[in-house]
Amino acid sequence: MSVYAKPVEVLIDELGRLPGVGPKSAQRIAFHMLKADRVDAKRLADAVMAMKDNVSFCERCFNVAEGATCTICNNGERNQHQLCVVEEPKDISAIEKTGAFSGLYHVLLGSINPLEGIGPDQLKIRELAHRVASENVTEVILCTNPNLEGETTAAFIATKVLAPFDLRVTRLASGLPVGGDLEYADELTLGRALEGRQDVDG
Repeated sequence: MSVYAKPVEVLIDELGRLPGVGPKSAQRIAFHMLKADRVDAKRLADAVMAMKDNVSFCERCFNVAEGATCTICNNGERNQHQLCVVEEPKDISAIEKTGAFSGLYHVLLGSINPLEGIGPDQLKIRELAHRVASENVTEVILCTNPNLEGETTAAFIATKVLAPFDLRVTRLASGLPVGGDLEYADELTLGRALEGRQDVDG
């Protein structure tokens, strides 16, 4: 027998499907929304639907975009010869806050993780190779997370994808905690890691 009314149970179940939201957090959020004003609840619902209706992934770099391409790709003042490879769009925000990078990005939309069935074909790696081949890229900075999946992804890209190209391939310098995520790194640490990036042997 259900403890809560059906609509509450459904909301808790849906919230629990979100990444990083456990059963207790889902329950807490659901009851917060139940106590909130109807206007606040509708504002949240409208924001979610507006995002789904108006935002997609950039056709060029796979960052989030309101049109075919994102604001960074549309910015002609950015360094068109530098490409920073990240796992998720949220990593771009972390790097942009440092002010240490003025080039373009390429978002993989994940990392290689055999345990979860995610291989190179499930990521935007083929698209990265196409960009390097067709755009005048002179340096690729591998900014995947400093954990096992991120390191595996960076190594694969450096040795299997970028090795045939005549360009500089670099990796973030030490200073980032192993096992951590870019989005949680402070701006000073991430900025120094960018400035001290190291060449990756193909």
